[in-house]
Amino acid sequence: MRSEYQIAVFEGDGIGPEIMVPTLEILNHLQSKTSAYILNYNKCDAGALYYSKTGESLPESSLKTARASDAILLSAMGLPNVRYDDGTEISPQIELRKELSLFAGVRPVTLYPGQKSPLNIPEGKIIDFILIRESTEGLFWSQGKGEVTKDEARETLVITRDVSEKLFKFAFSLAQQRKDMNQGKGLVTCVDKANVFRAFAFFREIFDEQAKNFPQLKADHAYVDATALWMVQKPWDFDVLVTENMFGDILSDLGAGLMGGLGLAPSADIGEEHALFQPCHGSAPDIAGKGIANPFAMVLSASMMLEWLGHQHGNQALVEDGLELKNAIGNIISDGTSLTRDIGGQADTAMAAKAIIAQLA
Repeated sequence: MRSEYQIAVFEGDGIGPEIMVPTLEILNHLQSKTSAYILNYNKCDAGALYYSKTGESLPESSLKTARASDAILLSAMGLPNVRYDDGTEISPQIELRKELSLFAGVRPVTLYPGQKSPLNIPEGKIIDFILIRESTEGLFWSQGKGEVTKDEARETLVITRDVSEKLFKFAFSLAQQRKDMNQGKGLVTCVDKANVFRAFAFFREIFDEQAKNFPQLKADHAYVDATALWMVQKPWDFDVLVTENMFGDILSDLGAGLMGGLGLAPSADIGEEHALFQPCHGSAPDIAGKGIANPFAMVLSASMMLEWLGHQHGNQALVEDGLELKNAIGNIISDGTSLTRDIGGQADTAMAAKAIIAQLA
């Protein structure tokens, strides 16, 4: 008997719907070949375009559906010309992170064999690490709460013990999982600015406390500026990095740059009860409707969703299909075939999606 899972689907803005459609088609292709699971999609309204029509960026009905779902699949959100009254962009993805306590933002940085990178990778070196960005507080805590006067503007950074403990437990557990699967070094690096800010010294103190619960792993520290340097000079030395929200926001884009662009950068935002999966890139309204958007980051995010669902529910078929989907894209990238324009190819969205299905077949 098949296990059924409810997936909340947010199609997004700009190129969002264009990359969500083939992603769902690929997921349907996978589930058509198994008797182990069924994915039911429940589409939810949200985003900049919805806000321009209704004055709401994330309606309560969509939030309710997300809460009731087994996982959330979200495409690119926001449009630069649609903003809140305070001048900031529409960002329901951030609202969902806070509403559902999705504290662990997981950003894989993987370079497949043969994949082009701006870096000159030495022979035998492999780039395969995960950046974990705290996703509910830090400097993002003050979103919509900043104080602005004629002569001064203030934003507040908040780091709490409760969220930090959960974050570090997640990071060490993920490092252990990677080590057990021969994917990682068993190393967790806390990225902070503890030499300047008391809040980050507090952050580091909690990290060191949690490290004691994982004596079989190595715990390390790095300042954020040095980390940015080392991500360019020696990214193959990293395994699991864990950091504050704003630092993670910046470093995750640097990680995407190592892979050749945001079109190859998936992500997950995971909490104790819920998880959301989305590409790291924006809605790219300049190419919306042209059929040339890169679907790989969206599909890779879906593969992360399958793996997470499988681990959560003890469904090995989901885990295996998630890995198969990731490997299919890895093969396409390694072969250099069916690549979209943003990563050096000529394929359009449909061609890239068909290539994934061909690999799966």
